[in-house]
Amino acid sequence: MDRNLIHEYLRSASGDAPALIFGSQTLSFGELAERADRLAALVLEATEPGDRVAIVGHNSVDYVAALYGVPRAGRILTLLNQRLTPAEMAAVVADCGAAMVLGDAPFVDDLEPVLPPGVQTVARFAPGWLDAMAPIDEAAAPAGGGDTDTAWLIYTSGTTGPAKGAMLTHASLGAAVEVTAAGRPVEPEDVYLFPFPLCHVAAYNVLVQHAHGRPVVLLERFDAAEVLRLVPAHRVTTMSLAPTMMAMLLDHPDFSRVAMASVRVVGYGASGPPEALLRRFLTETDAGLAQGYGMTELSGNAVFLTPDDHRRGLADRPELLQAAGRPAPGVSLRIVDAGKQTTLVDVAPGTVGEIAIRSRQLLSAYWNRPDATAAALVEGWLRTGDMGRVDEEGYLYVVDRLKDIIVTGGENVSSREVEQVLFDHPGVAEAAVVAVPDPEWGEAICAVIVRRPGRGGEADVSPAEIVQHCRDRLAGFKKPRHVLFRDDLPTNASGKVLKPDVRHWAHQQLR
Repeated sequence: MDRNLIHEYLRSASGDAPALIFGSQTLSFGELAERADRLAALVLEATEPGDRVAIVGHNSVDYVAALYGVPRAGRILTLLNQRLTPAEMAAVVADCGAAMVLGDAPFVDDLEPVLPPGVQTVARFAPGWLDAMAPIDEAAAPAGGGDTDTAWLIYTSGTTGPAKGAMLTHASLGAAVEVTAAGRPVEPEDVYLFPFPLCHVAAYNVLVQHAHGRPVVLLERFDAAEVLRLVPAHRVTTMSLAPTMMAMLLDHPDFSRVAMASVRVVGYGASGPPEALLRRFLTETDAGLAQGYGMTELSGNAVFLTPDDHRRGLADRPELLQAAGRPAPGVSLRIVDAGKQTTLVDVAPGTVGEIAIRSRQLLSAYWNRPDATAAALVEGWLRTGDMGRVDEEGYLYVVDRLKDIIVTGGENVSSREVEQVLFDHPGVAEAAVVAVPDPEWGEAICAVIVRRPGRGGEADVSPAEIVQHCRDRLAGFKKPRHVLFRDDLPTNASGKVLKPDVRHWAHQQLR
């Protein structure tokens, strides 16, 4: 067994041990491995070595099987965000040149009419859909390639708007598994609950548990009542939650300390939660908290704020509740001058600069984007695009995003992508999209607009019209939650919009 290949994690535990709990189904490691092998056989039959296989759908047993089975066949699994519009998904399929699309029938049905001509095979998840396939032949079939081969291709928003495909190899995902186990250890009796969409890099948390022979309780989608039912039913000891989910659990009428009694630790990430929410969670439950700072380009998390750190923050170090944490073993961190793009120059200790990380978990490249790859990977380090500082104890504090990415409800949204849609509206002369704080979603999208003259009066362009314009052209989570109007936008001498000024003004208007 080569544990450098992610599908071999399914063979890391006793075949009879539970691996996946989904609804009324419980699959052992042996059963999940067989399902992944049947899916691998289907993919092997329909595609060529190195082909991309796109997947779209809600969380399911078949989705987990694909996370392992497609790389098992020596193909690259491209994870499509099911919240995108069919046209947006088709653009990703075209960019990666996928030869096959598989997933839930409703999504595939909507996507199929707009698929590019390069897609040769379309398969829909259905009861018994893999029954006719014999598991992949161990002797005759490839073992899934080498550890430097790409296993997953996950598209991530960038400063220039169009999504970039981050190429995550068996080795980078395996390194993220090791780093996470070091920063947030897996205990022998752990039962892990996963509530996020599997199309995100957060899916690597499933690998973390399976690599240690522990079961995963999978939700089709997050529901606070369902979490509170599943935790005692399966004696869940650990889970991952976005800050939004934490608040929903605490506010649910069925929430109680008893309902969460089995939970040892809750991991969180995405946008940093308000300190008040952390304090409330720590006082209303007996669970510890562990933050993970990471991104798609890191194949997962790399910096961790441990339960002990949170307890210190609750006791006498309140500033720690605002920290991202410290690098896990095997991760190097430095703060560099964001203005020097082609080389890395450290800033003075304690000074704010761009966060750079070096680890074996880095993406290998962006798909067919050599310029973007060269800009992100400098001298063996990943320039994260986040601004931060490190204190005298080595704790990282993320101060701001250098990239204009808005993290709303755990989803990354490119401000420029939304701006481009706004510019298509005949009543919009100028637009700037910024993040504003939101108590439920962490950040909310705010569109600041200069109306186009000659429309016959300001009332011709209303906030509702702007929101509907975006809703018709973008995934729902990308539409603005706030629309503000100005006579002009602040710019520098070269005409570039000063986003910090716009953001500050928007914050003031929405107080």
